[in-house]
Amino acid sequence: MSVLGESTGMGSGVQEQRTAPLAQGEVLPISSSGQSEASYEGIKQTRSILNSLFSGALAGAVAKTAVAPLDRTKIIFQVSSARFSAKEAYKLIYRTYLKDGLFSLWRGNSATMVRVIPYAAIQFCAHEQYKRLLGEYYGFQGGVLPPVPRLVAGSMAGTTAAMVTYPLDMVRARMAVTPKEMYSNIVHVFVRISREEGLKTVYRGFSPTILGVIPYAGLSFFTYETLKKLHAEHSGRSQPYSYERLAFGACAGLVSQSASYPLDVVRRRMQTAGVTGHTYGTILGTIKDIVSEEGVVRGLFKGLSMNWVKGPLAVGISFTTFDLTQILLRKLHQMGYTQ
Repeated sequence: MSVLGESTGMGSGVQEQRTAPLAQGEVLPISSSGQSEASYEGIKQTRSILNSLFSGALAGAVAKTAVAPLDRTKIIFQVSSARFSAKEAYKLIYRTYLKDGLFSLWRGNSATMVRVIPYAAIQFCAHEQYKRLLGEYYGFQGGVLPPVPRLVAGSMAGTTAAMVTYPLDMVRARMAVTPKEMYSNIVHVFVRISREEGLKTVYRGFSPTILGVIPYAGLSFFTYETLKKLHAEHSGRSQPYSYERLAFGACAGLVSQSASYPLDVVRRRMQTAGVTGHTYGTILGTIKDIVSEEGVVRGLFKGLSMNWVKGPLAVGISFTTFDLTQILLRKLHQMGYTQ
């Protein structure tokens, strides 16, 4: 009885304090429970961002390293007028191996890592945050977004990452198509470009990159998320097996890279114009030159068949690595290994 009376009295006292008029400049105190809840949500959100950044960085590094020789070969054909075929691609890889050794097939991969680690980290993290924001806006917190917001989240994530890391992509393309005597390291590329071609050259090809990344990233994330959603609905399992994730990612890579491939060719031509003897100034001008010299299919879609091997493999590895790393980090946290 006394406990009930004391608790009632305390409740009355709090009520009186809340209803009494505030003096000028006085602020109501925040309850300790409200503070702890806000603090917990802040910590939870910070941990989610850090997990996404780490998982994305690892996913990008693993995927790009796995396909680096194919990626380098594709870029070399993209920026030249030589006709592409699987046989010619194999010959180029074999000649490079005989002339410069096995590790020459990964030339430019250090520049790729410098670019792809922050790029993938930002892209995956941004995608998670855009999904959360759009989910709150459309009322789908914790669930799969509707198709249009799902596409928008992917496009915005890719655009954000590309804008931040573009100069590194430029450097990577230069190192991939030039002999090692021309550029000794990443810093040397920046120094020579700024001295010989002007600093603004590091943003040459930026416009086609952004125009290409919107459908590429949008369709990539959209396809992967959609396939996971359809899988959950038909299988009754909330989490796909690893080989299923690889298959979903491969489909996502096939769709997205095919849709944006001509713009990929255009940006590579513009990025490497300073070392290939061409003068590509605008997107439309570059497209016109490529088509007039090599034709639509042989020019704008050169190397696409190799991309159908490299792209699905890279995207599949990337999405699978990201998802599995996220799952591992959550389990480690639940077991008390991470704070």
